[in-house]
Amino acid sequence: MNQIDKNLELLKILPHDDILQQCMHCGLCLATCPTYDLTKFERSSPRGRIYMIKSVARGQMEINETFAEEMNFCLDCQACETACPAGVKYGRMVETARIVVEKTIYKNKFSIKLKRFLLRYVVASREILKFVSRLLRFYQKSGLQKFLRKIGLLKIISKNLFEIEKLTPEISEIFSDISIKEVEFPNGEVKFKTAFHFGCLMNTMFADINQDTVDVLKYIGCKIITPREQVCCGSLLGHNGDMEYALKLARKNIDAFIKHDYDYLISNSAGCGAFMKDYAHLLEEDPEYSEKAKLFSSKVRDIMEFLSEQKIHLDFQSISYPKHKLELEPELELITYHDACHLAHAQKITSQPREIIKSLCGNNYIELDEASWCCGSAGIYNVVRYEDSLKQLERKIENINRSRANIVLTGNPGCIGQIKYGARKFDLNIQVLHPITFIKNYLVKSL
Repeated sequence: MNQIDKNLELLKILPHDDILQQCMHCGLCLATCPTYDLTKFERSSPRGRIYMIKSVARGQMEINETFAEEMNFCLDCQACETACPAGVKYGRMVETARIVVEKTIYKNKFSIKLKRFLLRYVVASREILKFVSRLLRFYQKSGLQKFLRKIGLLKIISKNLFEIEKLTPEISEIFSDISIKEVEFPNGEVKFKTAFHFGCLMNTMFADINQDTVDVLKYIGCKIITPREQVCCGSLLGHNGDMEYALKLARKNIDAFIKHDYDYLISNSAGCGAFMKDYAHLLEEDPEYSEKAKLFSSKVRDIMEFLSEQKIHLDFQSISYPKHKLELEPELELITYHDACHLAHAQKITSQPREIIKSLCGNNYIELDEASWCCGSAGIYNVVRYEDSLKQLERKIENINRSRANIVLTGNPGCIGQIKYGARKFDLNIQVLHPITFIKNYLVKSL
């Protein structure tokens, strides 16, 4: 890709000049930006990055090391989009800029190839991911993990590697593509025809959340279709400069689901749901898939969005699932909620989870300060930029600690893993759950 091609690619995503002028003079995004809050440098703000993208696109600035660094320093949390009165789609801009940066000399070619290999051929390949996950489970359960942590071997190799290894979630005993049938029926009348995307990491590392989701859907009267041909949604690749492969995965998912009869496609992962809702935009210039993508995206619902949208009365007193006891007694529980960035800012889903949670736990709910401030997970940000992510995590843990909550609910696997890691690192005694697990467990234990 030559400089002219790079400029043209960036020009496609620039807002109109009048919107750009508003961006340059407004600045409402500054107070919401985690990286600007850390550095107080204009270039580390959404406004500053938009200015740099505009300058590169118009040939007024060359792509340089600072440009490359700032595009990747961004968490892509999209809090600035929520704050922006002009409705600028900043997330799409920075993700396109990352694609351009990946093709320059300012990215380490080995690290690009390694990241691309791991995302394409491990994370996005269900069978290989399952194989690697089984190896990880053996490592976790055999005593090897405990032994290596005790002797500090990873710390000798790299302090960051020692900490990053602790970010690995516990691998599920049974993967959800095995435990969940391709077609599941409710015990009684079919009230809703749904499909379910079980994801990649969700399938092997958070299979219990997938099972909880299906159980609740069955309880409220859903027929659930879970096509075996489905693949990774592509969000991790798309957010990290490999949109070409992400769109290949998008097309595979559209082909896998579109042949089935359903009204809603349920997602329980904020990042996956946001990306699948964006297929319509990402494939709008594809003559074969444009209309298919619009139809596909129009049916995608986050599980909490679906429950709220259908105004479902969650009377679990007669539920017959196995009991999953929480460790705390009801009178001692304080529950709070952390907004996953791609649920709150990308999908604009904030009130729906709270309404459902409050309806279940009443006065035991307490609002979290800076609930929509990024926890630092941000896809694989906490792995590739561990030190930067830790600063955001420490702020999140401090807010949770001040809330006095025992249970933290959040609707994204990355946030769950990140906050669990933060609780261990900063010695905070809390449980971190997905809201759908809370819905199932909290009322089941009262039977």
